[in-house]
Amino acid sequence: MKQLFAAALLLLGLASGYARADMPQILDKGVIRIGTQMDNPPFGYIGPDGKPAGFDVELGQMIGKALGVKVELEQIIGANRIPYLLTNKIDLVISAMGATPERAVQVMFTTPYAALYLGVYGPKDTAVTGPDSLGSLKIAATKGTTQDLTLTQLAPRANIVRFEDDTTSNTAYLSGQTDLWATLNTIAIELSRKNPQRATELKFKLRNSPAHMAMRQGDFQLLRWLDTFIFFIKGNGELDRLHKTWLGESMGDIPVL
Repeated sequence: MKQLFAAALLLLGLASGYARADMPQILDKGVIRIGTQMDNPPFGYIGPDGKPAGFDVELGQMIGKALGVKVELEQIIGANRIPYLLTNKIDLVISAMGATPERAVQVMFTTPYAALYLGVYGPKDTAVTGPDSLGSLKIAATKGTTQDLTLTQLAPRANIVRFEDDTTSNTAYLSGQTDLWATLNTIAIELSRKNPQRATELKFKLRNSPAHMAMRQGDFQLLRWLDTFIFFIKGNGELDRLHKTWLGESMGDIPVL
């Protein structure tokens, strides 16, 4: 009787359009919808040929190939990563996303696939050594990101200027609209290389922020498969190859969730 009741609830949920994206549904559809930022090089960006490229883009294609399904890539920004999951616009986020207890209430995270950190960056001649020395300096940050949340917690009175996406945040700092910039280390390295005139350096580290994939709460089969996939590509050298190709260094010691 309980099994019949559970089956009826499942059918009712499907009939009402309740969103599920666990493994059986993805395999049955033959498609996995992956959300990736295109303003976050080297993880996701539009290449010279006009096509998506980057660490996260290639990882998503590898996942699709391993599952034997087509990948539908959806361009997202930091602020809508979780809303796109919760409203069933995508099945999975691969976007160098940091895991926090607050986010984990809404979504589930895989074990990390890349070891990264967040920091506050600025010109060499700007005297900042930590959260307590920010004063009235303006800091660019992308709204709702881990760097925004962490800096807000460490320096509640900091003059944080929040932007909707990474591209706008990066431009605000580079153009001098803000004095400092809170971002991921790989983004800072890439933009510093392209804009040497800004003489940007790390002022202080906010926190380690390994990159995770995210999915809706309850998609446990997908979560388990993805954790297994990460474990597998760690062992066969493919994850290290991705790090060397896109980040310019070996993967090193990636923590386990």
